[in-house]
Amino acid sequence: MVNESKLDRTFAALSDPTRRALLTQLRQRQAMSVSELAAPFAMSLPSVMKHLDVLSDAGLISRSKTGRKVTCRLTPGLMQAAIGWLAEYERCWEPDPPVATFGEERERL
Repeated sequence: MVNESKLDRTFAALSDPTRRALLTQLRQRQAMSVSELAAPFAMSLPSVMKHLDVLSDAGLISRSKTGRKVTCRLTPGLMQAAIGWLAEYERCWEPDPPVATFGEERERL
């Protein structure tokens, strides 16, 4: 069973479109610097850093520092846990098979 607070942080992190866009960038490349991640956004670097903090606190990314360069990478563990949690409810979202009406049922007999 996944720790509920970790699951809450994961879904809270995923609820923001900027954070989802950051994850998309990281999915397309193995690792990116904070500057590279921030480049497409019309916001300050400190604002992007706050989004990265949320993703890091949720366990969705890891950061490493070499000199002055901070590199971010995806960490799939908690995302996999969230996907597993969602999968438990997948059957609830799938449409039921069509139900035959009384007339259709009589025609088959």
